[in-house]
Amino acid sequence: MKLTQIRSIEDLAYPVGPKPEKPAEGNALTGKRVFIRVDYNVPLDKKTGAITDDSRIRESLKTIEYALASGAKVILASHMGRPKPGKHEGLSLEVCGARLAELLKAEVLLPEDCVGDAPAKVIHDLRAGQICLLENLRFHEEEEKDDDGFARKLAELCDVYINDAFGAAHRAHASVHALPRLVRDRAAGFLLLKELRSLAKLVDHPEKPYVAVLGGAKVSDKIDVVEALLQVVDTLCIGGAMANTFLAAQGKNVQKSRIEEDKLPLARTILERAAQKRVEIALPVDVIVASSLDATEGATTSVDAIPEGTMALDIGPKSVEAFGRKIAMAKTVFWNGPMGLFETPAFSKGTFDIAKVMSGVSGFTVVGGGDSAAAVKKAGEAIAKGFDHISTGGGASLELIEGKKLPGVDALRSGEVAE
Repeated sequence: MKLTQIRSIEDLAYPVGPKPEKPAEGNALTGKRVFIRVDYNVPLDKKTGAITDDSRIRESLKTIEYALASGAKVILASHMGRPKPGKHEGLSLEVCGARLAELLKAEVLLPEDCVGDAPAKVIHDLRAGQICLLENLRFHEEEEKDDDGFARKLAELCDVYINDAFGAAHRAHASVHALPRLVRDRAAGFLLLKELRSLAKLVDHPEKPYVAVLGGAKVSDKIDVVEALLQVVDTLCIGGAMANTFLAAQGKNVQKSRIEEDKLPLARTILERAAQKRVEIALPVDVIVASSLDATEGATTSVDAIPEGTMALDIGPKSVEAFGRKIAMAKTVFWNGPMGLFETPAFSKGTFDIAKVMSGVSGFTVVGGGDSAAAVKKAGEAIAKGFDHISTGGGASLELIEGKKLPGVDALRSGEVAE
C-alpha cells in the first residue's frame, strides 16, 4: 500500500523544513478554514439518545487539537445513521458536539445545517482556534450520491481539507470523494494515517505465522476477505454463525443453527481451495447451544452431537483452546467478527476469551472494527489495551484487506484540482 502521495496535516502545516513535535500559530494553517471530515457515526442508546461509545470522537481529538494549536478555524463534518428524506429526528450531531465540547473543554458551535446561509455565517464569524461542527451531512441526499454540486457548496466553506474519517473512507460520498478533489490543500489526519499504516502491515509482507480469525453471521458478507486472506495467511479460524455453514458443508447436522443454504457449495469450494494452498482452516469442535436466540443460558456440546431443536450461539471452551493455540504462536493476527451472540451474557464467553488470548500475544494484533471492536471494548479496558490496533472502520478495513481502493483515500493523493 503506497502512502507516499498522501500528505498529512503536518505536511500542510510545515511544508518546508523539520516538523516540530508541537505545532504553533504562525504555520501554514494559521487563520485558515480547515475542514476536517470526521466519523461521528457513534452508537446511541435507543431510549435516551445518549452516546454509548465515544471512541470515534476520542480518536479524532489528536487531529482537531493539532489544527487548533496551529491557529486554524476548525470546521468538522460527519454523517450519522441513515436518515430518510425529511426524517431527521434522533440523528442530529448535537449530542456529538456536546461530548466533543466536554472532551476539549471548549465551545463547539453547531449551525442548523451543513450547507447554506446558517453554516456560512457561523464560519464567517469564526476566530482562530474556534470550532464549528456542521449538522449531519446525510440530511442531504446528495451526500451519498457523491453529488458535485453539494461538494462545491461544502468547498465554499473551507481553505483546507483533512480526511480523518477512516470509517467512511470506503464510501464514494460527496464529503469524502468529490469534495477533496475541489480543494488544493488536502491531506490525511492522524487517525486516518494510523489506520492505513497499521492495516498495511496485514497486506504488505505480513510477518509469519499469520492467523486470521473471522466470525459474524454470514459467509456471504466475508467472501472477498476470505479469498484475499487465503493468499497470505497460514491459518484461518472461523467462528460465529458463519462457522455453521462450513460445518454443514462438511456434512455435520447443525440442527436449528443459522446457516446459508445457498452458500454451502461456496463453503466447500473455500475448504478445497484452502487445502490446495496449504492454509489450515480451523472450525469449532464444540459449541454453546440453546433452543432460541432469546435464551438466557446454554449448554456445551460437540459439533458432532448438537441436540435436536437447538442452535449454536457461541464457540465452546475446546474451540477457544484450539483457536488460542494457533493465535499464541502467530506473529500477525487479524480479527473480524464475534465468535457468537456476544451481546447476551450466556453466549459472550467465546468472544471474550478469544479477545483475552489475542490481547496477550507478542505478535502484531489488529481488530478490524465493527462488532469485533465493540466486543473487545466490552471485554474490558485491560484487554483492549493489549491490542496493537483496534480499527474504527469495519467495512473500510475489510475492503482494504481485500485489496480494494478506498475512494476517500484515493481522493487525497497528489493531483490536479477539479475545475
